[in-house]
Amino acid sequence: MRRTRPARMALVAALTLLTPLVLDGQVVAAGQPLLTLANPGFELGSTGWTFTPGTGVASNIPHGGTKLVYLDAGAGRKVSQTVTAAAPGTYDFSAWIATGGPGARFVVRVNGVTVGAVALPSRPTYARHTVSRVELRAGDRLEAAFESGDGWVNADDLMISPGAPADPVVTSSDPKAVEMFDWAKRKANSWVQLPGTVGPLNVDERYPSGSGTAVYGPSYWAGYAHRSAFYSRDMVHQLGGAAVLGLHEENKSMLRAFAASSTVKHKYFPVWAVNFDDETYLSIDYRNPHSYVREVPAPFELVEKADEAYRWSGDPAYLDDPVLWDFYRHTTEEFIALHDARKPNGVAEGTGDGIFAGAASYNEVGEERLAESGDAIASQYRAYLAMAALAESKGDSTLAADSAEKAADLKEYFNTTWSGTGSGGAMVRGYTVDGQALTGWGKENSWFMPMKQLIDPGARNDAYLDYVDQQASGDGKPTNIEAISYLPDTFFAHDRNDTAWKWMNYVYDQRNVQHPVSRQGPNGDYPEVSYTLVDQTVKGLLGLAPDAPNRRITTQSRLPAGMDWLKIDQLEIGGQTFALRHDGSTKSTLTNYGSAPYTWEARFPGQRSSVTVDGTAWPIRTTVVNGTTYTYADIAVQPGRTVTVEVG
Repeated sequence: MRRTRPARMALVAALTLLTPLVLDGQVVAAGQPLLTLANPGFELGSTGWTFTPGTGVASNIPHGGTKLVYLDAGAGRKVSQTVTAAAPGTYDFSAWIATGGPGARFVVRVNGVTVGAVALPSRPTYARHTVSRVELRAGDRLEAAFESGDGWVNADDLMISPGAPADPVVTSSDPKAVEMFDWAKRKANSWVQLPGTVGPLNVDERYPSGSGTAVYGPSYWAGYAHRSAFYSRDMVHQLGGAAVLGLHEENKSMLRAFAASSTVKHKYFPVWAVNFDDETYLSIDYRNPHSYVREVPAPFELVEKADEAYRWSGDPAYLDDPVLWDFYRHTTEEFIALHDARKPNGVAEGTGDGIFAGAASYNEVGEERLAESGDAIASQYRAYLAMAALAESKGDSTLAADSAEKAADLKEYFNTTWSGTGSGGAMVRGYTVDGQALTGWGKENSWFMPMKQLIDPGARNDAYLDYVDQQASGDGKPTNIEAISYLPDTFFAHDRNDTAWKWMNYVYDQRNVQHPVSRQGPNGDYPEVSYTLVDQTVKGLLGLAPDAPNRRITTQSRLPAGMDWLKIDQLEIGGQTFALRHDGSTKSTLTNYGSAPYTWEARFPGQRSSVTVDGTAWPIRTTVVNGTTYTYADIAVQPGRTVTVEVG
């Protein structure tokens, strides 16, 4: 039999309560229903579903809304729905499921043939399971089914996501790298909203049914899975992984939503969270224009990531859209001036009065009352660099030069004055509202400084990286996995490949561990986890930096010890497709499957004695980037060509 009511009710506080994000099963894109699943959250009881004996609808522990479906233990029990696809498409099907034993399945069939099935483990609290990339033709008969096993099954909140535009494939001498990337790309895509879906607004742990409905725009989950919104901090950290999956419209729409909220009445702070309609502010984090969650690093990271999105997509809207462009300008100019009163030094400040009054740091834990923080000043530095790059692309050389100069000046000020004279744990990582300099471990306001490459290269930077790894490996380890997901980025930024790979493995290996926020489910169901692992494979291990507007790609191998080779195929940049392979740190191969030539800057660490391109000797050139010398070759890779660069 299914779990008794008292035992199940004891778990209410531990479960996410989220209203289904597909209203009455209507999944609509561009005004037309592409796929209709009736009653995916079981709020209409049994409507639309077929039940065998030993199954039914209950209301004691829903995942979202007020109802769920259950299957008693034992073979042969099934809850299913069959519908006809109105148009072709590729979809992911996800559901929140809890089980009292192994053996159950979540199954998708097309025309009676099983095209995907998830074997459900024994897990008494809800976790999210997905059948990925189901291809449908118009007229196909789709069946979604929950099938029983050795224990009870509770299921709720079926969600349909459009298949990602890109489906890159990783192969490697290290099977863990392949397994990790494949899991991460599937999990990441399962969080994408289908534009046109009608869903609730302002869903949170207090109001599980939200406050009305709206049509959702291009977006993906970035933040807690029990809230109907995406968060600025999460979104910027997920943007690179989303770009790898071709989610360019989602990135642009979400960035624009935050940019539009950066208004005079908000003193050019963007809001913290936006509902999936890409317009309204999530009510739990927004009370009024004077009381809403905001943290100083976020606007700067949004500018930095807008430039990154532009480099991946080549979309001219990042230069031409006045909402975006005004946001970049306001953030790197007026915003700083408006938030630099307590310690006037050109560094944006927080109030020290909590997140609803404007916090200086992403680290919300503790009572330090920071006015300036390491993560804020580091993010401000990267925003200046992004503004310089965007202005250069727009043809505004004066603004580009001015922004680059501001970045250089801020970095000099940080290294000569702001950060003090100490090394390692003795380096300053923030200032309180009364002017006290803070040292020691500050989590985000510690590791952001090397992650953003704000610390001058050399012994002091090396000592601080050692300190970050030491603290994060010991008592200073964050309890939330999404914070730890920054550590691979920190160490890849300084070619500490083995350490970065260690932290990627840690994040991946913790995916089935319960998240400290019980409503969230396991760590792997925090969206940031999957998106960052996708990004860290491409930007980190493969060292790939795209520049689609200029048809350029820069690469460098960052393979850790023991990984002999790594390859990605079907990688899309600026509408073209590429393959990239690194063999150790001395040989790289790029294939251009597209229709236009790309310039490839193939970098290799160190001063090398020889360079060959397809076996032919090539001029030896070197460059210094962030204190490291690289040997490189610039090659025009024509459409249809495969080029191999090797150094000796």
